[in-house]
Amino acid sequence: MMSTAKVMIVDDDAGLLRLLSMRLEAAGYQAVSASSAEQALAQLPVSRPQVVITDLRMEGMDGMGLLTEIQERNPSLPVIMLTAHGSIPDAVSATSQGVFGFLTKPYDSKNLLELVNQAVSLSGDFPDTEKQGEATAWRRNIVTRSPVMEELLSQARMIAGSDVSVFIHGESGTGKELLAHAIHDASPRSDEAFVAVNCSAIPEQLLESELFGHRKGAFTGASHDHKGLFQAANGGTLFLDEIGDMPPAFQSKLLRVLQEHLVRPVGSVESIPVDVRIISATHRDLDHATSEGEFREDLFYRLNVVELNMPALVDRREDIPLLANYFLNKLCSKNKKKVKGFSPDAIDLLLQASWPGNVRQLYNVVQQVVVLATTSIIPGQLVKRALRSKRTEILPFAEARQNFEREYLTKLLRITNGNVTQAARLAQRNRTDFYKLLNKYHLAPSLFKE
Repeated sequence: MMSTAKVMIVDDDAGLLRLLSMRLEAAGYQAVSASSAEQALAQLPVSRPQVVITDLRMEGMDGMGLLTEIQERNPSLPVIMLTAHGSIPDAVSATSQGVFGFLTKPYDSKNLLELVNQAVSLSGDFPDTEKQGEATAWRRNIVTRSPVMEELLSQARMIAGSDVSVFIHGESGTGKELLAHAIHDASPRSDEAFVAVNCSAIPEQLLESELFGHRKGAFTGASHDHKGLFQAANGGTLFLDEIGDMPPAFQSKLLRVLQEHLVRPVGSVESIPVDVRIISATHRDLDHATSEGEFREDLFYRLNVVELNMPALVDRREDIPLLANYFLNKLCSKNKKKVKGFSPDAIDLLLQASWPGNVRQLYNVVQQVVVLATTSIIPGQLVKRALRSKRTEILPFAEARQNFEREYLTKLLRITNGNVTQAARLAQRNRTDFYKLLNKYHLAPSLFKE
């Protein structure tokens, strides 16, 4: 069976790189080679391997340094260490820092392939090519080619098979509910209900009834028994969006339900067992909210067993043309419009925009230009009008550099109260060069003296 798993090999020995690549490809893996740790780090976002095999001793950054960098960028990526200088201290050090496996040269091919196979199994499923469509169906509604998003989806796929509570943090409009639904679709609960509720959209006095249900006559207007959303999601997944806006008085009731797996409808004396997987999300900083006493710390830890961070749209700009055309096709079909695409200057404007509303804002912009379009190609002027702004996020390099230098010099002069000697020392420049920079930006030190 041919695997689609990709293995990156890092070694400054060209002969060993070729040999390892041949062995791995013969076993059905895709091999990607890097002759140094620095080259490997540059390739990681593009190659997105499921496993990294690295030599311990290399010129420049060594294998341990590479391991540290990988753990900073992608903590779930397994790393196998290979070295001719194997020793007990090396193995203990590598293992204590989270290396997946440690082998010495000359290595045993069977042991290496067994390690790679185990590591791949931890990274998610990589089925036969003909089954790829079926295997990626769980993420079919998430449109991306961004390495940042691909890494996030890889983590989501890994945790989908468990029942741990997942906490998704991200700005409004980034697609947190889409990710939650994708996790549900990849989980063993996919045949059961996915129920989403926005905690900030339900009045506090109705929240308990909505989530836990109520009995007939429990309060004025309760003319019949009502199943709560926990019961509606029984066996499946309950997505609690904007959990950070949940009223403090209700947080203790939710915590009890999560601990006991029982809900008591309003007006009832009996509790009902429920089996739901909880995925929660918010745009708020709950670490800060818990420290300020605005959110229960014990509830936060119960919800945040695994945390996933949705990137803002500006952190995945390579997805903007992809998403814009995806929305364009959907909206043209819905509105019976014959629009083929965006003009180059329209795409440039979309790429340069600041997108405070993220993907939701991009959808709204595309929706507006589709409705107003009178030609088969959407012009830049229409996009500019929809963005309601002439400013761009991405400046020309020269202008961005000048802005940085001006702000940097201004900050130094403020810190030092206009003392040029001290400011030059902080900048690690001599006074003559520093004065030239000040003159370049017309900054007079006397203006900053108290």
